[in-house]
Amino acid sequence: MDTITLLLIAVTAIVSFMAFSNGQLFDKLRFNAYYIRHHRQWYRFLSHALLHADLAHLAINMLVFWSFAGVVMTFFSRDFGQLATVVFLGLYVGGVIFSSVYDYFKHSNDISFSAVGASGAVSAVVFSSIILYPDGRIFLFLIPIGIPSWIFGILYLAYSAYMGKRGGSNIGHNAHFWGAVFGIAYTIVINPDYVAAFFRQLGLD
Repeated sequence: MDTITLLLIAVTAIVSFMAFSNGQLFDKLRFNAYYIRHHRQWYRFLSHALLHADLAHLAINMLVFWSFAGVVMTFFSRDFGQLATVVFLGLYVGGVIFSSVYDYFKHSNDISFSAVGASGAVSAVVFSSIILYPDGRIFLFLIPIGIPSWIFGILYLAYSAYMGKRGGSNIGHNAHFWGAVFGIAYTIVINPDYVAAFFRQLGLD
């Protein structure tokens, strides 16, 4: 595991555990569009990614992040050398912020709406890895047959868009969707050659 992945997991875990037993800290750091707009608490665009609803939420997010971060860092290290860590941080932090923008505008006058978790950043990393390595396989639960990552990506985006529009869930589907979109766009922008490589790996060049 590379240093930046380990550091992000460690910091997130520490802050999350602190907030599990400290309601005041949890309330101070959670994403709340009303407080951002009306009280100028812009830090909440970032701080909410350090919090999680419970241990299971934290564990799932960090496990998925760890599982895909290595693929992304392998490509970034090859193509950006010493700047790989900076480029990777741009992906992660950008995913945190961008995945929250939709809910910011949608809920900026709703003081009751709040969100926590690094799901937007994790989605950005997962979909960056799909662009970089579409030949990869994603295994769900105990299903022994892996789903090609690019097919999983299409299904995941469609599902997140549908569930986000439908609402009525405590899961941040909008953050998942927009984090994924950011991951795709960011990866293409930093190196347009990744697009050609993506289609080449799929045999569509």
